[in-house]
Amino acid sequence: MRFDKTLATWTLLVTLTPLLAGCFGAAAVGMGATALMLADRRPSEVYVADEAIELRVVARINEKYGDRVHVNATSFNHSLLLTGEAPDAGIKADIDKIAATVPNVKSVANELQIAGPSSLGSRSNDSFITSKVKGRFVDASKFAANNVKVVTEAGAVYLMGLVTRQESNDAVEIARTTGGVLKVIRVMEVISDEEARRLDNQASQGQGAPVRSSTVK
Repeated sequence: MRFDKTLATWTLLVTLTPLLAGCFGAAAVGMGATALMLADRRPSEVYVADEAIELRVVARINEKYGDRVHVNATSFNHSLLLTGEAPDAGIKADIDKIAATVPNVKSVANELQIAGPSSLGSRSNDSFITSKVKGRFVDASKFAANNVKVVTEAGAVYLMGLVTRQESNDAVEIARTTGGVLKVIRVMEVISDEEARRLDNQASQGQGAPVRSSTVK
């Protein structure tokens, strides 16, 4: 029943929120986040773990490098994507090591560019591109838009998620033809149509289960 998963989700949040708050000062969780978890193909505990990974990675990097770097950490199903800028190759490699030591991280895709921190204008443009891509996902209605996470850095769009081969191809085509997008990089886990239906059915019934899939970039 959906109630069972809702209860389990809130139990996880109640358990983890004090931990996150203790580590990072605050962890704000609302009904919107719960609704997203209930509709996600990931089990609730994985969804929450991904959020914790992102917070921990950014906190550890900021603690060591502060404003010398600009790093975005995005985790999906324990696979971590790093985007942004680092001043040199040595720091980029060190950030990779820092991220890999965070609990529950199973892989790191280090897409940091060797450059100074991007400008506010560039970051605002990236946010605008992300919103356009997400909006076109909804308008196209070829797959559930929440199944694909969109990250944009310097006009490059990274796509993450648990998707079928067709969903992956559709997402790439939509993103590729969106104004302002310079290139599209797949960081998605491709699953079978049968597995996708099973996960979607579990989400609709308010159930969660471990996910087994292969990564295709």
